[in-house]
Amino acid sequence: MNMNFIRKLPTPQEIKNMYPLDEKLAKIKKANDEEIQKVFKGESDKFILIIGPCSADREDAVIDYIKRLRIVQDKVKDEIVIIPRIYTNKPRTTGEGYKGMLHQPDPNAKPNMLKGLIAIRKLHMRAIAETGFSCADEMLYSENHRYLSDLLSYVAVGARSVEDQQHRLTASGLDIPVGMKNPTSGDINVMLNSIFAAQHGHTFIYRGWEVESQGNPLAHAILRGYVNKQGESNPNYHYEDLISLTKLYDENHFKYPSLIIDTNHSNSNKQYLEQIRIAKEVLHSAKHNKMIFKLVKGLMIESYIEDGCQKVDEGIYGKSITDPCLGWDKTEQLIYEIASLWKQCKEANK
Repeated sequence: MNMNFIRKLPTPQEIKNMYPLDEKLAKIKKANDEEIQKVFKGESDKFILIIGPCSADREDAVIDYIKRLRIVQDKVKDEIVIIPRIYTNKPRTTGEGYKGMLHQPDPNAKPNMLKGLIAIRKLHMRAIAETGFSCADEMLYSENHRYLSDLLSYVAVGARSVEDQQHRLTASGLDIPVGMKNPTSGDINVMLNSIFAAQHGHTFIYRGWEVESQGNPLAHAILRGYVNKQGESNPNYHYEDLISLTKLYDENHFKYPSLIIDTNHSNSNKQYLEQIRIAKEVLHSAKHNKMIFKLVKGLMIESYIEDGCQKVDEGIYGKSITDPCLGWDKTEQLIYEIASLWKQCKEANK
């Protein structure tokens, strides 16, 4: 094999034993889970915001950002449930360059996955301890999920992973909401098949074990836009797209029909400022159509302390080193506007 075996990594249970979640933090996480799950089950009329940096590149800035979210969350708690993004795996499309904190806890140093596993667990634990948020992460590598399985309140399966059977089967064994993005091709049926698989039980191999999953009724759709044959980005958050998806949900009889709109990626053509307009358009659609109002549970927004993005070696605190993000001032204003608009949506759809 053309591989150099560097070291045998600890199992998830060994890492959990090294950095255990204490009873107090476990109770906070459980309470968060219950509030979030009520939204996806239709038992709460609050709106979900999955928001934060494209990639969690450094602990200090990420915690600083999440502490700011905590202050805002307390002000909009009657309308919005915030789930901070702490995305610890960030592949580039070609596989080149920075791959996230799991691989490189120090973006300027060589990859070290042992340090990375410890760093991402400590970061998620610190978020709960210091802000009361249990966060979202992307399940880029399905076998790595158990390193964080007791810490996360939301998981996303990306556009390039949604067709992978192991991701679908792993999602079927989770007891938190799992968002399935439409693939980069835009084929909605692929996303729906993934949701169907995740909502049903399976027997499969996971981390060397034969396991049996019970199915995850909280698996749901994320629309993130798509790329056509010419390589051009096309959105799928418009009114007509949402109506079409409500009909497909009805035809397929999924449990707890739910949708999150990703305001960045191909929906915005990675023009991060467009996220503001897209968020407002989605809420406008929800205000004027009861089916859309019932289906759309929230938004996914890429946001950090500073606007835009930078190269890894520039070292600007709180500025993304991957995809460009909304800066804090714009983010804070947008959250307050979303809270106000969602309140209007609820009034209009009584």
